[in-house]
Amino acid sequence: MNTPFSPERHEALVEVAWDADRARDAIGRIVTRTRAAASPHGTWPVHPKDGPEDAPPMLGLYSGSAGVIWALDALARSGYAPLGETFAEHLPHHAAWNREHHLRLGIQSRSYLMAQGGILLALFRTTPSADTADSLAEVIAANIEDAHRELMWGAPGSMIAALAMHQATGEPRWGELYRSSAEALERAFHQEPSIANTRIWTQELYGQTLQHYGLVHGFAGNAFALIAGRSLLEADHWAVLSARLAETLRATAICEGGFARWFAGEGPDRPGRLRPVQICHGAPGMIVGLSGLDQPIDDLLIAGAETTWAAGPLNKGAGLCHGTAGNGYAFLKLFARSGDSRWLDRARAFAMHAISQSETQAGGPRYTLWTGDLGLALYLADCIDGHAHFPTLDTM
Repeated sequence: MNTPFSPERHEALVEVAWDADRARDAIGRIVTRTRAAASPHGTWPVHPKDGPEDAPPMLGLYSGSAGVIWALDALARSGYAPLGETFAEHLPHHAAWNREHHLRLGIQSRSYLMAQGGILLALFRTTPSADTADSLAEVIAANIEDAHRELMWGAPGSMIAALAMHQATGEPRWGELYRSSAEALERAFHQEPSIANTRIWTQELYGQTLQHYGLVHGFAGNAFALIAGRSLLEADHWAVLSARLAETLRATAICEGGFARWFAGEGPDRPGRLRPVQICHGAPGMIVGLSGLDQPIDDLLIAGAETTWAAGPLNKGAGLCHGTAGNGYAFLKLFARSGDSRWLDRARAFAMHAISQSETQAGGPRYTLWTGDLGLALYLADCIDGHAHFPTLDTM
């Protein structure tokens, strides 16, 4: 049997018993040092793994100030952070600067995780206003036909923002924006003879035409956006679409010896030999993306989780994207789906390892949501509570 993961990407699990008090202390340390490290402009130092020291400040949800502000707000709302400075007053300036910066670079500025979509949603969550809602509605509408067709830049991310606003306000326009985006996304879900004759999305991403499978850039993230808003779709139509999503999940899985893995995808930069086991590409992301699907896919999800457990913690760091906390969310999602406590136990084992990784990481604290310490803090809170609210995806 082929090894279902690349060993060089992982490290041995630290055998430390679950300790909720230690997890709470770690959250407290992360919050305290994050607040202390803020600049007068509501930005944070760039970690060496996220960019060069002289890089302009990052401002989006993924690895910028909006993500930090989102996380601090979420931790305070859930009682895991004391009331303190929110830094939300800087978000309007960050939104304007981000838009101008992206336009200067010739990059679309509508992205949920990297640009306006996420920054405006973070602003509305912390300081609701009609003007912010109107600006966000314009961004979502303009992103409906975006050719990226993935979570980070395209309509699937905008759909998450529309759902969050629908849940927060109940206004019909958000449901309409979501449905228009879902219709466009489904139109692009095409039959692909070269991939087991199953349906897949094609991404126009970073100058390449690719067909990604994973959560951040491909199939699993698109599926997540559709699953999350299924109550806004016609029931009969959803029954057909959900079955198609399950077909693609099964057709792209490589199952052997009780393990399941997925290639990153198809295209010049995604050769089949790659076997990532991480949120952005690989089994954990497939679980996070599709664990809410109302189809008989439990065998695939469990086999993917066994791959994630066998691989062990990622050696890239403690965070969500290509990190140990992100992989741990696969276990939390399975616990939420099945109620089987072994998945919560495994999530907590990864949590203890991730605390150690964060405390010893080279380059010092990493003030980001998806790649650094703030994502870890939210993961630790979910491990304590037994919840599975993936930050910025499970939005409310």
